[in-house]
Amino acid sequence: MTGCWEAVSPQRSVYEQWTPAQGGAMLGTGRTIRRDSLVEYEFVVLREVGQRLAYEAHPSGQTGATFQSISITDSSVTFEDLANDFPQRVGYNRRGADSVIAWISGPRGGTTRRIDFPYKRAKCAESQ
Repeated sequence: MTGCWEAVSPQRSVYEQWTPAQGGAMLGTGRTIRRDSLVEYEFVVLREVGQRLAYEAHPSGQTGATFQSISITDSSVTFEDLANDFPQRVGYNRRGADSVIAWISGPRGGTTRRIDFPYKRAKCAESQ
């Protein structure tokens, strides 16, 4: 996951950037742009906690939440926090060296909703 990732569509552009793992943790930042305006951002700490990983999400305008890993393979990881309203699960599935599907899911309006973010590896900009 280290490096820069982007999911671009006509509705929005989502960018994530992850630092290399050091000290048992990675740091991630994300931002969503619509029509040249920042509409959301998020800071994430991904850290080792015992035999599991903790995904500590700090999204703009919301209370932070910590999701614990419930499944880890060579190409995917799923985190869960059933006490959170939405999402209750966060996941990343690698699709080769330059493609990752990130997703969130949980109850919304009486049904389970899932939102996918199909990321492609992007060049990390030195300044933007």
